[in-house]
Amino acid sequence: MINAKQCRATRAWLSWSQDELARRSLVSKRAIAGFELEKTVPHDRTLRDLQRAFEDAGITFLMDGARGVGLREGQENSEGA
Repeated sequence: MINAKQCRATRAWLSWSQDELARRSLVSKRAIAGFELEKTVPHDRTLRDLQRAFEDAGITFLMDGARGVGLREGQENSEGA
């Protein structure tokens, strides 16, 4: 699941405000703000809802175990290219 850095970076990448992410994910703005400031640890369901909102916008998260390492926009697949 995504981490706070990925959430902040992805919102910036998409030019989304916390209000926009809240609307698209159905997660409260307060929960998003606390997560992004690393003041709270969201429930797994909240993290899944945030990640799903980003993925619905075409973002793919690049993961290395439990540590997020980046993101990719679009549905391109580099295999066989």
